[in-house]
Amino acid sequence: MGFRASLLVFTVAFLPLILGEIYEEARLVIDTSKTVAETDANYICATIDWWPQDKCNYNTCPWGSSSAVNLDLSHPFLGNAIQAFKNLRVRVGGSLQDQVMYDVGNSSSPCHPFKKETGGLFGFSKGCLHMDRWDQLNNFFKKTGVILTFGLNALHGRHHTERGVWGGDWDRHNAYDFINYTLSKGYHVDSWEFGNELSGKGVGASVGPEQYGKDSIRLNTMIDELYSKSNNMMQLIRPSLVAPGGFYDKVWFDKLLQSSGPRVLNVMSHHMYSLGPGNDGNIMKKILNPDHLNKASFVFSNLSSTIQENGPWTSAWVGESGGAYNSGARDISNTFVNTFWYLDQLGMAAKYNTKVYCRQSLIGGFYGLLNKTTYIPNPDYYSALLWNRLMGKGVFHVNITASQYLRSYAHCAKQRVGVTVLVINLSNQTMYNVDVQSNNYAKLPSKNQTGTNKRSFIHGLKESVSWIGNKASDEKVYREEYHLTPEGGNLRSRVMLLNGQPLQLTELGDIPSLLPAVNDVNSPLSISPYSVKFVVYPNFINQGCI
Repeated sequence: MGFRASLLVFTVAFLPLILGEIYEEARLVIDTSKTVAETDANYICATIDWWPQDKCNYNTCPWGSSSAVNLDLSHPFLGNAIQAFKNLRVRVGGSLQDQVMYDVGNSSSPCHPFKKETGGLFGFSKGCLHMDRWDQLNNFFKKTGVILTFGLNALHGRHHTERGVWGGDWDRHNAYDFINYTLSKGYHVDSWEFGNELSGKGVGASVGPEQYGKDSIRLNTMIDELYSKSNNMMQLIRPSLVAPGGFYDKVWFDKLLQSSGPRVLNVMSHHMYSLGPGNDGNIMKKILNPDHLNKASFVFSNLSSTIQENGPWTSAWVGESGGAYNSGARDISNTFVNTFWYLDQLGMAAKYNTKVYCRQSLIGGFYGLLNKTTYIPNPDYYSALLWNRLMGKGVFHVNITASQYLRSYAHCAKQRVGVTVLVINLSNQTMYNVDVQSNNYAKLPSKNQTGTNKRSFIHGLKESVSWIGNKASDEKVYREEYHLTPEGGNLRSRVMLLNGQPLQLTELGDIPSLLPAVNDVNSPLSISPYSVKFVVYPNFINQGCI
């Protein structure tokens, strides 16, 4: 049964406590009458990069054996971490993507491992993906349920014309042989991405948008040709074409869509590193500054406009985002404090109709969801897993009347009736008290109100929502709460607490159960300073999610 409802969180004043903590009442309005955006069912994505062990930044080399060519695919923690998502989208790609040769067919280029090379792109030579390794990767992906996006080399055949600029047509032959081999083995690739960070002025290298559009047409035609003649029935499902996998530049992105034309590119992917370089001493301040977090909305909004005006047949992906670039920030990207940035980005991107958000990285660098050596999950891994399990595709508009340090996003609950609300408290001393009611009964009952007023509130709430069980009964309905805090109150802790309990692998290396605290749906909701809560209201059936 549908309904028109909003969930309200009320903000009034603050009250100093003896310990210096502040209580503040807040109002949060979530319009559940309709969804304003929709993500892909597999919104959460993580990347596997190409960086070799000697990739270093700021006198540290944080990649180890975490690349597509040397990652230990037999490590049980790796498989368990991916399988916990059921179907995790993984993007294989990164800075060295456009220097990867595929050891298949009649390629005239040598196929050697990446090595340091003066004058080479990003300081490295060209590298190689051998087909036996490609076989291993695909067997692993199939076993763990990965939905694969693979980034193709978009510089092959081009020549360096001037500083940072590459010209000439893309040579498709090595990619043709590679995709043909992939099809012959029956490997499923959900999407092929064309190039990495070659848009605008590029990072290391750039290609003009008209040339990029021309080559995108050729790649699209090649994909059509190869998949249409495939004899493997599974492969008759044509993969998506994703591009350009670079930083948003309005003029460049506009021209790419205009030059490639209708229905060539299925996805416009872009990269974001809104926290700056990994050695920036102000990264923690940026993460905890709502004004800085808000700046990302301009990119999301502008890309949305680019798509609406030039390519409404495409959708937007964040193809790579690690917060801080150059391998992330040591003792920040891999600690609890980073989850404020990460979850806020996931929520904000979804509001602007972003379909997929790829975290840099699954493993490797300081921003890896998994530790590169032990494969033990870092705090953001659990944030991603909770999002994946609790937040559905439908996105609701949220209106907050509160301090800017209280942030919130709301989605349809994942694969069940209800609404999931994400609440982020960036304040270091304010405890927010949150009362929830429907928009059909706008006045919240205060603690001093009589029992008659409270019954009236409940009656108004019941009229605006559908309740599980017998509507006429007073049977209690419960909400689920997943409260995330750092161990010991240390924002740089690598241990995240869920409802006060540390999230750690079991003795067998399995991902721990993520069990909620269960409370009466009408009991007060609060969120402590420097913490995050997912709250699931299973009693709401609403029009937006039907």
